[in-house]
Amino acid sequence: MDKPKKPSRQQVYTLLVQVGRKDGDGLPEDATGAALMIYASGVDEAEAVRETVAILKQADLAPLDVTGYGTLDERKAQGHEIDADERELMQRALDENSVVVAHMTPFFNGEESAEETLPQ
Repeated sequence: MDKPKKPSRQQVYTLLVQVGRKDGDGLPEDATGAALMIYASGVDEAEAVRETVAILKQADLAPLDVTGYGTLDERKAQGHEIDADERELMQRALDENSVVVAHMTPFFNGEESAEETLPQ
């Protein structure tokens, strides 16, 4: 007799990750780093952050700082407007139990703010 499938406890978290420079990181030659908007699945935000950092390190990126913006429901409660494309990427992260890099903004001269990358 098959057991009923347990509902997944996975949720998708929106993360903003700042990365520094590292050999082989694929960033533009004159960039000083970058901000990555990421949707990552996890049973909680801490797990999503750990998985994201591990994957970025495997991709030869140098994560420096991670800011969590919560789940879809948490972001909606904060007044964030979330368009259909963003929702689609979030669903993909959930369906694939993965980390999806939605956007990368290179920094030049070290003066840019990662906060500008988060969609409002």
